Amino acid sequence: MTANSPHLIYFADPMCSWCWGFSPVIEAVQAIFGPDLPIRLVMGGLRPGTDTPMTEAAKRDVRTHWEHVHEATGQAFDYGFFDRPSFLYDTDPAAQAVVLMRERQPDQALMFLGRIQRAFYAQNLDVTDFEVLADLAAQAGLDRATVLGELGGEALKQATWSDYAISQRAGVTGFPTLIAGPNPDGTYALVNRGYRAPDEVLGALSGWLERQAA
Repeated sequence: MTANSPHLIYFADPMCSWCWGFSPVIEAVQAIFGPDLPIRLVMGGLRPGTDTPMTEAAKRDVRTHWEHVHEATGQAFDYGFFDRPSFLYDTDPAAQAVVLMRERQPDQALMFLGRIQRAFYAQNLDVTDFEVLADLAAQAGLDRATVLGELGGEALKQATWSDYAISQRAGVTGFPTLIAGPNPDGTYALVNRGYRAPDEVLGALSGWLERQAA
């Protein structure tokens, strides 16, 4: 992928429930458009660095969001999560793990994002825990000890927070967000913000590609 060739930029967060809902959609995009429209994955930074445990009110609010996502998308959720006491909803460790996978095995980054999402939402694993993230990364082909040595390190933190800065500069205010570009004038087109059904997103992308060809 070059800067001037058609591509997508996907702004997402591994602990964003609507991104989990959108996971089958982005997988369909990758499967159908493949190398003709490669996907650049950027971590959005949903709640990085959170240091305050979730309150019962916060849990109720998050559970409502999860129920909405399940109703709209059919994605699985394990609501046993809400039985956890004093959970820190810090999205930075999981985002770091995705960035590390993107650096080491770029072709596996999107798959690994989905793996973390499934672990958190459907399997009730604590993806704020470096040990859990290292296990998931090892299952995806990285060396577990190396991953543990990288997570939380200054270089990986900086790389991950650079993603958040890109997201902010792009004016992304919610996840998932998918943009396509470049247009002839160098700009990018908004394809999707939030959740939309696969057929709608695929149709929007087909239309954008046809306009580029014309």
